[in-house]
Amino acid sequence: MSSPSDNGRVLLEVKDLHAHLRTRWGVVKAVDGVSFAIRAGETLGLVGESGSGKTMTALSVLRLLPAPAGRIVKGQVLLEGDDLVSKSEREMRRVRGRRISMILQDPQTSLNPVFTIGNQIVEALRAHRAEAGAGGLWARAEEALRRVKVAAPAERLRAFPHQLSGGMKQRVVGAIAIAPQPKLLIADEPTTALDVTIQLQYLMLLKEVQARMGLGMLFITHDFGIVARMCDRVAVMYAGRIVESGPVRALFRTPRHPYTEALMASVPRMEGRVERLPSIEGQPPTLHRLPPGCRFAPRCRYVEDRCRTEYPPTFAVGAHHETACWRAEPSRPS
Repeated sequence: MSSPSDNGRVLLEVKDLHAHLRTRWGVVKAVDGVSFAIRAGETLGLVGESGSGKTMTALSVLRLLPAPAGRIVKGQVLLEGDDLVSKSEREMRRVRGRRISMILQDPQTSLNPVFTIGNQIVEALRAHRAEAGAGGLWARAEEALRRVKVAAPAERLRAFPHQLSGGMKQRVVGAIAIAPQPKLLIADEPTTALDVTIQLQYLMLLKEVQARMGLGMLFITHDFGIVARMCDRVAVMYAGRIVESGPVRALFRTPRHPYTEALMASVPRMEGRVERLPSIEGQPPTLHRLPPGCRFAPRCRYVEDRCRTEYPPTFAVGAHHETACWRAEPSRPS
């Protein structure tokens, strides 16, 4: 994927990443040749249907693929030029949390119900910032809650997860993620369990925290409304591959891949009256039995014979805007 700007240093660069899962049905190519880059202070949105490989991409970056089935078979994950794929598990423990943190989509399962909020934040800090001492760690934990705008943070440190609302628990999960002061934050659909009004508050909070700390962010979602509000660039993922990527405005204005076009057409609009929302017919392919050509071909309204036999390369269709579709081939007659 091309970078949209020369401003800001490249924080994370993923190059031709392949992550497979060995199952009883065969090898599942969950991440199949994914490449992207994120600069400091920038947000990249990763969009696609459930099962497209978004979360598996994030887990591959953190080297947290389910064992023993999952493994990275090819590619590089460069964090400030440091290849994470070649690191040992012991070395990765020093990377997770301190340099890269992740917010999962369900705060209820992310927090341990038998420990207080303070204990759980301090645990994350102790693993990476132990030099502060016990008193300093608790002060940092309180500051982390204050940073995500939790009211009465000193009191909340003594509370248990069941004593907090869903929105408050999601803020706590965010506090745990940012407490060690990472450089990259991965947010995996962090607003899924929140109602609409709390969603907006949480998204604005993430933007404030990002601006204050200069975080790079990988934001995983299926909601184009969130992409428009949160992201600088967007990558659309389908069946383990990125099929289109580019600046948010360019991609919203002129989507060039039929899958992106279909996803955006299915988003409800306020203007006009619609009897029935458009939908994408069919199902994504089974990842252990992928077709030889374009993986979206069985569901594409523009499909041609070539699409069923050859997977298209990535074509540049604008400034830092790319798509993997034969219709974008430069030599193609208009």
